[in-house]
Amino acid sequence: MRDLKMPAERHPEKAHRADNAQPKKPDWIRVKAPVSAGYKQTRDIMRAHKLVTVCEEAGCPNVGECWSQGHATMMIMGEICTRGCTFCNVATGRPDALDVFEPGRVADAVQKLGLRHVVITSVDRDDLTDGGAEHFAMTIRAVRKRSPETTIEILTPDFLKCDNKVLEVVVEAKPDVFNHNLETVPGLYPSVRPGARYFHSLRLLQRVKELDPAMFTKSGIMVGLGEDRQGVLQVMDDMRAADVDFLTIGQYLQPTPKHHKVDRFVTPEEFAGYEKAAYGKGFLMVSATPLTRSSYHAGDDFARLKAARQAKLATL
Repeated sequence: MRDLKMPAERHPEKAHRADNAQPKKPDWIRVKAPVSAGYKQTRDIMRAHKLVTVCEEAGCPNVGECWSQGHATMMIMGEICTRGCTFCNVATGRPDALDVFEPGRVADAVQKLGLRHVVITSVDRDDLTDGGAEHFAMTIRAVRKRSPETTIEILTPDFLKCDNKVLEVVVEAKPDVFNHNLETVPGLYPSVRPGARYFHSLRLLQRVKELDPAMFTKSGIMVGLGEDRQGVLQVMDDMRAADVDFLTIGQYLQPTPKHHKVDRFVTPEEFAGYEKAAYGKGFLMVSATPLTRSSYHAGDDFARLKAARQAKLATL
């Protein structure tokens, strides 16, 4: 595995919109309000188990579709984040102490929902010495024990302020997919993801592969924040240098007027172009549409990801 290089930024990104005007939301980004019986059943199970979901906290546009099918992305370690990313609607502040019973409640909910594939994410917990790594591991083990046939995908924070050893704790718990999102191009980190470091996140993804070469890795970015095409293509190259298997690209949507503004709405044709380029660069799996989110159709995509690896191995 070659080490990641840190070239100087050659393509400065556009600053986000300085005025208050927002581009009009196009038809392709509109979704129906959640009203189905399946949605209500999933919501009730989440409430009964006192669980937080990123679907609600982040205002995901796909919540109606996913919850109607019983698919919810569990968000562990509370609903208060120690970071203040300008794209995210999760509350920032001082989190409560970890709930030691939470891993068991997550496992119970997964079993009750009958999930074949579950996505588990978290807030950033810079207040914890291990960033919550052991809590992730406990949750993975609890789900494995209660639902051994369920595949597990985790979407972790960057563990920026932790010892390098904490990543081993999570990898040793053997999730099926390790996801950590880069979120945007490096030139926009100061305004979009100010508490994070682009090359640290890349190195984390590369380190997962070094610890367990068989583990699937995944990362995603948003577009429409002020990046340009060349910047997106450079992120793809950086991800491939880190041996990332699965790339997601979706349209950024402004949660509230206080958040980072939408620079523009990227067309479906542009997303199709990004998908084609990404496959050409060697990703096993790519999801690039306006409504793509990290956990959208995650179960079906995991099955396709496994099939893509098997097909690739068959050609070697």
